[in-house]
Amino acid sequence: MRGVISVCKPFLLLLALGAVVPVFAQDCDRTCLEGLMNQFLEAQLKHDPAGLPLTANVRYTENGQDIDLNDGLWQTYSKHSDYKLYVADPVAGQLAFLSVIEESDTPVITHYRMKVLNQQIAEMEVLIARGSMGALENLVEPKPIFLETLPPDQRRSREEMVAITDSYFTGLDEEESGANVPFHPDCQRQENGTILANNPAAAEGSMQRLGCKAQFDTGFSTIVTDVRERRFMVLDEERGLSYAILFFDHDGTPKTMGTVDGTQKAVSAPFNRPLTFMIGEMFKIVDGEIRQIEAIIVTVPYGMPSGWQGQDLVSMDQL
Repeated sequence: MRGVISVCKPFLLLLALGAVVPVFAQDCDRTCLEGLMNQFLEAQLKHDPAGLPLTANVRYTENGQDIDLNDGLWQTYSKHSDYKLYVADPVAGQLAFLSVIEESDTPVITHYRMKVLNQQIAEMEVLIARGSMGALENLVEPKPIFLETLPPDQRRSREEMVAITDSYFTGLDEEESGANVPFHPDCQRQENGTILANNPAAAEGSMQRLGCKAQFDTGFSTIVTDVRERRFMVLDEERGLSYAILFFDHDGTPKTMGTVDGTQKAVSAPFNRPLTFMIGEMFKIVDGEIRQIEAIIVTVPYGMPSGWQGQDLVSMDQL
């Protein structure tokens, strides 16, 4: 699988960087996008999509599965959250929304990805992390760094934001190293609310205590055997936020993985058997460096496709 990716990827990334794809102006700015997202959430809370501005062929998925607008979360959404983080991309007419809602009165971490055409909702892709919720105390309100507007000299172009985000996944998958990933020295990564890199509360000598680059350099990611369907869906240039949806496959064949002290240890459960994570991951990119990472991790059937295969590497009208 990796050999195939390494051959095809340069051409695919060239397409992703907009080499042959024009930019199409959209008619929905940040306020418009956030307003439509709020309307959608209110409709889900009421369990009724009537009155929503929807395109005739609107599509809605939950964890990669097509769902009717009267099923799934439409029946179980029970409470809004104070944790509301919007990632707006008016150029592409896309928005990512990160939250912790309540479903049947139980907290669940959710990421929404919305696409708008002519001020109507055309697509809504939802990731829901049910079961073990991690550290919800870290998801009470958005980190201030995610809300900061970058001065122009610290922003990067859409093409550069895609390349920086992609370098992170390539570092995990093909390179198993942070050598070519532009990590900020203070980079911190949080998954399902749990701080898993640069965690000051973690034990000395633990993997979680290491910074983002130092973790990559241990070679722990040998357990990740494929990072596929890399879709760079939302690029918020003003705030330096890049949001991607993709899969991590663990085929269970690696026998050892890197550790903090530079030695190898045996791979243990659950990574010694086939396992796939569907992931929504947001990156704060400041002055060309990855400063903060926030992700939702959802366990899905091994090898499952996203259901959005027409956008495997990038939605082609994004750039």
